[in-house]
Amino acid sequence: MYRVIVLYDDVPDSDSYAAHADVCKLVPNSVFRYGPVTGSPMGEPKHAFFAEWEFADEAAFDAAVRSDEFMASGKDAYKRGLPQPTVEFLELS
Repeated sequence: MYRVIVLYDDVPDSDSYAAHADVCKLVPNSVFRYGPVTGSPMGEPKHAFFAEWEFADEAAFDAAVRSDEFMASGKDAYKRGLPQPTVEFLELS
């Protein structure tokens, strides 16, 4: 299983992010989730909000991150002025 994790230091505007999430849900072969970061094991969490795409396998991940829909999600985030996130790709074992 593969994931794209998006971590925000600040919570984005909820209405703007809900509209952005609609764009993110169009990425093929993915499940998209998002929400607040609620804590950490010690002290305050480094991030305040997260989003993720989940993919069943490497082929689905590779196709999705090269898709027009994935590129459109980044452009949409920029256009909406969402906070600059940290984005990471994960392979789950």
